[in-house]
Amino acid sequence: MCIAVPGKIISIDDVNMAIVDYGGVTKSASLDLIPEAAVGDYVLVHAGFAINRLDEEEAMETMKLFDEYMGIVKNEVP
Repeated sequence: MCIAVPGKIISIDDVNMAIVDYGGVTKSASLDLIPEAAVGDYVLVHAGFAINRLDEEEAMETMKLFDEYMGIVKNEVP
């Protein structure tokens, strides 16, 4: 299963690559699909590409659901 993960853009370089914070873990992501994204925006990232911008409320709800899902999966995997 593939999941898009929500995170917050903390920096953008000159080739449209962002550093995205996923609750304390940072990774790079391409902004080629949403070039209008800016520092401080929340985005969904899949396979290294930001694929959608989220408003803060939507981002918080998505992160909450993601955390709940990960807790369920963690408890089911032997």
